[in-house]
Amino acid sequence: METEILAVLTGKARPFRGDEPSAIAKRPVAEAVVVGAMGLAGDEQADRTVHGGVDKAIHHYPADHYDWWRGQLGDAPLLDAPGAFGENISTLGLDEQSVCLGDRFRLGSALIEVSQARQPCWKLDHRFGVKGVMAKVVASRRTGWYYRVLEAGMVQAGDALALVDRPYPDWPLASLFGLLVGGEAKARPADLTALRDIPALAETWQVRRAKLAAQFGVD
Repeated sequence: METEILAVLTGKARPFRGDEPSAIAKRPVAEAVVVGAMGLAGDEQADRTVHGGVDKAIHHYPADHYDWWRGQLGDAPLLDAPGAFGENISTLGLDEQSVCLGDRFRLGSALIEVSQARQPCWKLDHRFGVKGVMAKVVASRRTGWYYRVLEAGMVQAGDALALVDRPYPDWPLASLFGLLVGGEAKARPADLTALRDIPALAETWQVRRAKLAAQFGVD
């Protein structure tokens, strides 16, 4: 599985709503960018309590979803170019059905690993100026996902994103999101237990899994 990187994007924290800053407005970078443990050089996160960190170093959102969003939102100018959802990486040919937890990719010369699906927040509604965008992300499972960086390197638009290992083929991201965020946990207790032993899962989602397991009486 290999695809071309359409855009590499970074952003700085700027005023977003009132005095609250955000770095969701990311823009394409033409030159090669250093990929380190905390993400792309020059990229920022305004609220590090919920964004960024080792398990959310890089955000990938598929350009494949943009046509669907145009059908939902109409002529939204944000959808005219990559970056509408605050992504660092834009590609065609990969989505939440075809990418799995723990997948390892070569991103340019860096090695990265899928750590979790993206859990949307209110900022998407505010960014698009439309209520319900966050809810549509959840319902449609068009979430995007995050990577941790295993080996530093360099990346730029036009480089390849190539799958090099898939240790957990039974955990596509749409299924993972449905279990931990999408309200499917009660109907899937065995999956909650199975997920316990997958170290690739982001730490915050390990905590989420444990709370759901306790709620529904499984390990």
